[in-house]
Amino acid sequence: MQQTKQVQDYIRTIVDFPHEGILFRDVTTLFADPRGFRMAIDQMLHPYAGERIDKVVGLEARGFILGGAIAHQLSVGFVPIRKKGKLPGRTLSQDYKLEYGEAIVEIHDDAIAPGEKVLIVDDLLATGGTCGAAIQLIERLQGQIVSCAFIVDLPDLGGRKRLQEMGMNVHALCSFEGL
Repeated sequence: MQQTKQVQDYIRTIVDFPHEGILFRDVTTLFADPRGFRMAIDQMLHPYAGERIDKVVGLEARGFILGGAIAHQLSVGFVPIRKKGKLPGRTLSQDYKLEYGEAIVEIHDDAIAPGEKVLIVDDLLATGGTCGAAIQLIERLQGQIVSCAFIVDLPDLGGRKRLQEMGMNVHALCSFEGL
């Protein structure tokens, strides 16, 4: 009897990428498999069945793939949060800390109307820095964040705790121990 694959079974681990000692959780193998990709999208949507969501925000770059598919399934708009300098219109910017430096993300200043219900999606939750910056941008636009949804949580890096301390509901399909 063949055992049913779970989302984590489609994710490969690449050792020592991008640096020595890192176990990189590569979701491109999940995206490449039609059953795995459909399973991930369906499972990411499931907790929000019947809940009002006006916009899906995807974080650069793999969050665009997930966010587009989820927005399509919900028949709502999609909003990208991108690295500084990539969006063509007027933007709001938010800086945040990385393990080895700082970065800045941006959103169009008219992407979310006050009071709109927003679901944030990305492939992986590590330290929560990028998502934390996205939360700040959405709140500056007076959007109401319903939840932050991820395929993978890396609990050893503390991102879930950080987002929950910001008052966020966090949903992840699977988790992997280690860095």
